[in-house]
Amino acid sequence: MKRALDIAELVMVLLVPAALITCALLGVRNSGVLTASIAGVAVLPFFLSFERSKPRARDLMPVVVLTAIASAGRLLFAPFPGVKPVAAIVIVGGLSFGRQAGFLIGALTALVSNLFFGQGPWTPWQMYCWGLMGYVAGALAQTSFMKGRAGVCAYGFAACLVYGLVMDSWYVVSYVWPLSWKPALAAYAAGLPMTLTQAVATVLFLLVILAPWSRKFQHFKRKYGICQLD
Repeated sequence: MKRALDIAELVMVLLVPAALITCALLGVRNSGVLTASIAGVAVLPFFLSFERSKPRARDLMPVVVLTAIASAGRLLFAPFPGVKPVAAIVIVGGLSFGRQAGFLIGALTALVSNLFFGQGPWTPWQMYCWGLMGYVAGALAQTSFMKGRAGVCAYGFAACLVYGLVMDSWYVVSYVWPLSWKPALAAYAAGLPMTLTQAVATVLFLLVILAPWSRKFQHFKRKYGICQLD
């Protein structure tokens, strides 16, 4: 069963960009609901894999607490477009508590914080992107690249660029009609400043929280016997 869920996770990771490309190539009109549904379905294997692991209550606490902190941080920095601590918190959570925890923190932060910012077809996409950001961070946690601050910051910067690319691509495929190069490039260009702002802000937040939070989390894991959610 675990093997099947691992395969399903990989398939769903690839399904979302494949769906975007397919809609673009086929010229599907008004595909916002369709692609949002696909993104929503894509997160299901991750939640099922987490459910199958039967985590203890103490193992759930980091997910709950970091989701609350990330959601509150998004609200606190709402007056500053693009400057949000969410990605940094999700990445540190994935590094400290495992890939499943990282995915849940990212996905649930999007869902919870959008209760205040507004739910819509963008919510499943944000759940997918932030969740995947934490998932990959957790999967790479033991690599030499992610052992140093520079590697984590580089990952955070690149992950935010991918986040912006995916969200802009969803907008282009779903709402730019007729789809052609000029309006598509205009849409990407319009989103680039926000994406770069988010990437730089994430690096700055990581520089502040990475070392102290990681030490605290490792202490909590040893003291309370909190397990990795992988």
